[in-house]
Amino acid sequence: MMEQTSPLMRNLRRSGVWFVASVLALAASSIGLSRFLETETPTVSLALDPLNVNALIGEITHDLNDTSNTPDFDALLAKAEGALLFDLADARLYSLIGEIKYRQGEKDQAYELFDQARKLSKTEIHALQRSIGHSIETGDLSKAVGEIDILLRRWPDRFPAVAEGLPTILFNPDGYQAVLAAIKAEAPWRTNLFATLGRTPEGLDSANRLLLDLTGSGAPPKSNELSLVINGYINQKQYEPAYRLFLFSLSDEERKLGGYVFNSTFEPVPSGKPFDWQIGDQPGLEVTFAASRDAVEGEGGATVRFFNTPVKNAALQQYIELPPGSYKISLIASARNLKLPKELFWSIRCVGSGGEIARFNIPEGTYNRQAPSQDFSVGSAGCPMQLLKLETAAIAESWRFRYVGTLVMHKLSIERLSS
Repeated sequence: MMEQTSPLMRNLRRSGVWFVASVLALAASSIGLSRFLETETPTVSLALDPLNVNALIGEITHDLNDTSNTPDFDALLAKAEGALLFDLADARLYSLIGEIKYRQGEKDQAYELFDQARKLSKTEIHALQRSIGHSIETGDLSKAVGEIDILLRRWPDRFPAVAEGLPTILFNPDGYQAVLAAIKAEAPWRTNLFATLGRTPEGLDSANRLLLDLTGSGAPPKSNELSLVINGYINQKQYEPAYRLFLFSLSDEERKLGGYVFNSTFEPVPSGKPFDWQIGDQPGLEVTFAASRDAVEGEGGATVRFFNTPVKNAALQQYIELPPGSYKISLIASARNLKLPKELFWSIRCVGSGGEIARFNIPEGTYNRQAPSQDFSVGSAGCPMQLLKLETAAIAESWRFRYVGTLVMHKLSIERLSS
């Protein structure tokens, strides 16, 4: 016989189920809100959910990094160790406890905790950074480079944090070989490495050596890496090694384009290196290169198209190195309906001082393969390297001065005159 339940008991049971459901919903809501707030306001997040490890780590990290207050290390340590009881596999907690121990002067314990954090997660960022510093301090530079590689493969934006230690590593033979091996293995941070080394004279020496050692390997120097180092030499006013490195970097095919003006016929193989042609991103015109065999009517060279707008500044340039002496600059060019409200000209300026030593004007109109030329000289001092640049004389982008038409430069060459 079925037991009869009074209406009162049924209502109480319904109320109890509703109460439990409400509590569970409220708890879920608090946890969800805690997760939402854990990054921006970890303290509030912890108030909603005391077991939110992400919020706890955020709060302790904030307190450790707060320069306006002296952190209470013992209290922070108690919080972190308390959280560890609920999550023994969280590498971040071991790393955080290690950092607190490190700041308390207990460095041996700290490094044990950093090692434990890395056993749980090879890419735990803080433990990795502390371990890198420790490896450099103890002279274990091969280990340091391996850790740097792990860090930067996972956290590429952290390169500035390890950049300061690179000169020390490269100065040491073991460290240098470890870096070279990492680069040969196509470490994704190699371009950042050359960019950093290119900023100081000491770094340039290491960069140049690395480039030489990479030549002929399975991971030869890349064009942008060579450009970074060449530009580094130029910025340090070390013009001779800059030019030597450029010449050294040329392939057998590129060597055929050599001369006082590199690639004087504007073959469409620009490398982007400073002693090769560099095309500026200039509104109002378009610059294209074409080989004679590919061009319409055999008009190979550099084609400059003007779009009936003002044009200011440079369109095309390369660094050159002319020893002191007398020279002739020559141009073979064609033009169609070329209108130049202000001059269009090739200039040669001394790098560093900026002094102009030659200006070679381009004529207006329509013509076919004209060959104007002009003599100039380079003094015996103060001009070790020059900049060859195609530019306009416009000093303001006024619509009264609009450039129109097409210029095709088939060849631009510089030859030395006999004294």
